[in-house]
Amino acid sequence: MTAKYYALLTNLGAAKLANATALGTQLSLTQMAVGDGGGVLPTPDPAQTKLIGEKRRAALNSLSVDPANTNQIIAEQIIPEDQGGFWIREIGLFDQDNTLIAIANCPETYKPQLQEGSGRTQTVRMILVVNSTEAVTLKIDPSVVLATRKYVDDKVIEVKAYADDLMAKHVAAANPHSQYLQASKSLGEIKALGDTAVKTTLANLGLGEAAKRAVGSGSTQIPDMSFFASSLNSAGYQKLPGGFVIQWGAINLPPVDQDAITYFPIPFPSQCLRVFISQDYTPGSGAIGFVTCNGFNTDPLKFISRSSVPGLGASFFAIGR
Repeated sequence: MTAKYYALLTNLGAAKLANATALGTQLSLTQMAVGDGGGVLPTPDPAQTKLIGEKRRAALNSLSVDPANTNQIIAEQIIPEDQGGFWIREIGLFDQDNTLIAIANCPETYKPQLQEGSGRTQTVRMILVVNSTEAVTLKIDPSVVLATRKYVDDKVIEVKAYADDLMAKHVAAANPHSQYLQASKSLGEIKALGDTAVKTTLANLGLGEAAKRAVGSGSTQIPDMSFFASSLNSAGYQKLPGGFVIQWGAINLPPVDQDAITYFPIPFPSQCLRVFISQDYTPGSGAIGFVTCNGFNTDPLKFISRSSVPGLGASFFAIGR
């Protein structure tokens, strides 16, 4: 006759489960035991309170609802490779009070140990049909349980799916990093926080009042270096913010007593305001003369001068705008 393998609730287990269902509480399964059945394959008896030949009892690794049948729970335990040396013919589930809740028989399996030269990790599962899976829960000590490869693989898939979902939402979000400034807003987030935030940001960057001023020639503006353009030659000029220009150079006096026309190194943008000139002198020569010009001169290009001693030469200094 073909042997039959099955699991059933013990009388005590059925009573505890019925009570938990009625009260809306949960029955906490904590341990699984395996035994050799006293040397023969046993027949599960609901009146049992212990296994016939218990060989090992340890914490459950997992307790889950069968995805293919919601009225079935699957209890699982891992026996490590360093434990064994016995046959497995019977399985028992115990609650936190050490009450035998369910009993099952199983195909005869020998669990070797390492000393026998053939150690292996053994997974033991019991599938139990109950009326209410919600009334059954697992209470475990994570420090003493092992995970099966399938459990780990399932969790990896679960975590990957969760991570993929997070990343998809992250990529799709308009602003996934609200704690960071967005380059496209050009610090608009700080401006939106108000004047205090702007002042604090400038202070943190070590920027003073100059950082808030525009470039220009006005009273509250900062001049650019282009406002200070210059040519520092013997005939040159220096531009200043506000439009003023200072120019200097030599006057090429004619050899005869007549007017000399001198052109500025660059034209004044608007007009010449004043020209100052002086006669050159050669030390020890004793030659002294004077030179004069139309000092108040509005011509932006040139001025006219005359010397009492044309051969001495002269220099000029002009201010305009």
